Amino acid sequence: MKLWGGRFTAEPDELTRQFGDSIHFDRRMYAADIRGSIAYAGALAQAGIITAEERDQLIAGLEQVRAEFDADAFQIKPGDEDIHTAVERRLGELIGPVAGKLHTGRSRNDQVSTDLRLYLLDEMTVLREALTALQQAIVDKAEAHLEAIMPGYTHLQQAQPLLFSHWLMSFFWKFQRDQERLTDVARRTAVMPLGSGALAGNPLDIDRESLAVELGFPAVSENSVDAVSDRDYVVEFLAWAALLQIHLSCLAEDLIIWSSQEFGFVRVDEAYSTGSSLMPQKRNPDSLELMRGKSGRIVGHLTGLLTTLKGLPSSYNKDLQEDKEAVFDAVDTLKLELPIAAEVIRTLTVNHARMAAALDDAILATDLADYLVHKEVPFRESHHVVGRAIRRAEELGVPLKSLSLAEYQAIHPAFTADVYEVFDFRRSVEARDTEGGTAPQAVRAQIERAREHLKAHQIPGRRKGDESATT
Repeated sequence: MKLWGGRFTAEPDELTRQFGDSIHFDRRMYAADIRGSIAYAGALAQAGIITAEERDQLIAGLEQVRAEFDADAFQIKPGDEDIHTAVERRLGELIGPVAGKLHTGRSRNDQVSTDLRLYLLDEMTVLREALTALQQAIVDKAEAHLEAIMPGYTHLQQAQPLLFSHWLMSFFWKFQRDQERLTDVARRTAVMPLGSGALAGNPLDIDRESLAVELGFPAVSENSVDAVSDRDYVVEFLAWAALLQIHLSCLAEDLIIWSSQEFGFVRVDEAYSTGSSLMPQKRNPDSLELMRGKSGRIVGHLTGLLTTLKGLPSSYNKDLQEDKEAVFDAVDTLKLELPIAAEVIRTLTVNHARMAAALDDAILATDLADYLVHKEVPFRESHHVVGRAIRRAEELGVPLKSLSLAEYQAIHPAFTADVYEVFDFRRSVEARDTEGGTAPQAVRAQIERAREHLKAHQIPGRRKGDESATT
């Protein structure tokens, strides 16, 4: 029997039924749905709506339904519109008419939001742990390569020398902000809508506070109309996922560039590379390219849901069914992607020599300007002077450090014999020792601060030795 068919005299059109059914994708919420139903059965008994014996029958039946899902033995049948309908139908088959009492005072409107919130909160925990593992891999790799100096880039043009570790740690802090945003999203997701009914609330003296405690919600919704229509938490989760995906894409893009033959700064392990069906020599960073490519998909989910929500009338509308597939795909994508990203970093080969060979003297132009500043030349003037020195070196076809002292002094008298001390990449790096700078001591301090953050969300049972997987 359908949950809603009493006032209808005919079956819905078959195409309309197929169009409206969501069981083929929302069945994955079975654990959350059954968990919510078990708690609601207890609340009905506490309110005196059903007997303790009926409550126990309902709970035993629901546990049996859950066991069937866990064993992948649950059979979807025609008429199972969604996970709620399917669970209640099977419950009736197992325990008889008492199953019909479970839905008393409850609507699928408050039920589905409760299910989705419970599902998301569980998945957020999994995603947090996967993100932590990626951060751990970054910290370990950065600490293992503190001696590697590479060109730093702006506009993909050499800018100033950096420690490779400093570049890599820049992604730790992006992901740390993602951790903090996830905590904030989870706080607003952890609000229980159950007991809101279809839109007007529950008339059966259900103790919502006790129900929230039973389900692990720290708060209950304040307004029943808002509770059944609120999908802010879904939008926020998808926005979080989209920004995390953008950070993953940026990391992937840099590694794709650094691993090319032209750069050769890093080498992606074979386990995360593929070959070509035509060119035997190819070693393609396909895992990273897919990581970059998933961005359009995840950002599209956010844009799609915002478009769905735009202009909906108050309370529940069937349009809201469109929230789940976006969430499920974002969760599935990130649960697969984050561990791959962590392993790519752990197994990455870092080529110090190729990084050092790529360093060009011109990358020290700012250091040369700072040299003149220490000679009391105003920076704006020193910037112009160094530009003239670079132009003169280009005219002579020599590196900047090979300009003679006479050439330097012809450009500006403040240049003296100690000017050649500037042309030391390690000295340049070590000079930037303020907090957040690229000097080795500053990066070590940064790594220690990062490890303190990681302690706040350690992964239980993490394998010892993971942090040493460097080459």
